[in-house]
Amino acid sequence: MQDSLVSFHPVLMAWFKGTFGTPTPPQNLGWPAIDRGENILLLAPTGSGKTLAAFYKCLDILYKKLLSEEISEHPGVQVLYVSPLKALNNDIYKNLQAPLDGIVQTGAELGLTMPQITTAVRTGDTPQYERQRMRRKPPHILITTPESLFLVLSSKARDILKTVKFVIIDEIHTLFPNKRGCHLALSLERLQNLVGAAPFQRIGLSATVNPLDEVARFLVGPGRECTIVDAGSRKNYDLQIELPLPDLRLLPERSVWPALYKKLHQLIQEHHTTLVFVNNRRQAERIAVNLNQLAGKHPSWQHSQENAAGG
Repeated sequence: MQDSLVSFHPVLMAWFKGTFGTPTPPQNLGWPAIDRGENILLLAPTGSGKTLAAFYKCLDILYKKLLSEEISEHPGVQVLYVSPLKALNNDIYKNLQAPLDGIVQTGAELGLTMPQITTAVRTGDTPQYERQRMRRKPPHILITTPESLFLVLSSKARDILKTVKFVIIDEIHTLFPNKRGCHLALSLERLQNLVGAAPFQRIGLSATVNPLDEVARFLVGPGRECTIVDAGSRKNYDLQIELPLPDLRLLPERSVWPALYKKLHQLIQEHHTTLVFVNNRRQAERIAVNLNQLAGKHPSWQHSQENAAGG
């Protein structure tokens, strides 16, 4: 597969290679389609870099326009990111800062001054003074929810969205089959009327969504084309039922728990990561204590109690 990083600005290419090395399949497949101006629905597993696949090409195009002075420093919102979860919005806001800071630093190392790209979050928790500041000085990237997007479009602040070039809809599978999705679809059409003749690019992201054709139509609306980028991978599962004892009717230690702890300890040693499901916190703490004792370790809280008793 051809390395799609070659289409990026040299500074963005250098930062990405220095930070991540090579692109993931969703990035290699998604970036060319975004670069061509296509609406895309990107299906990729969690942790495969699909959010960066959407954002990084948008950043590349935005940097190029700022450097060529095709757009001014504060023209209005360029990239609109919509997520159904406020917590995810805050995570995206924080995670975007690392590449933005890294790009500026890499540019300085290469002797280039990179423009400052600004970001902001608009949700129901955003203070009034922050909302007013956004109207006076719109960010390049606005992170919001479907409901907050509707409120912005219904207020005087809607003018900051006239310049939107990209709309990223994350976790689209949670919006597709319900009223929130219908509400968002109407808001996107209102946004298109506000933007005018030039359509903005729509980028939908999901780790698990079906049927792809219907979700793609939902994303772009009637009469528009959408490229489906299926970078989903199917994991091979090794599903086994393990018993701590050959016969649960015969308990050498009058309880199944000692044998269960030994079996869990064995499985933990044989694997890099082990996830144990329990019924409650008390049971989780009891299992953790016994497993630590089997492993010859003690939990830190036990050390603290012993030290306090000794003092």
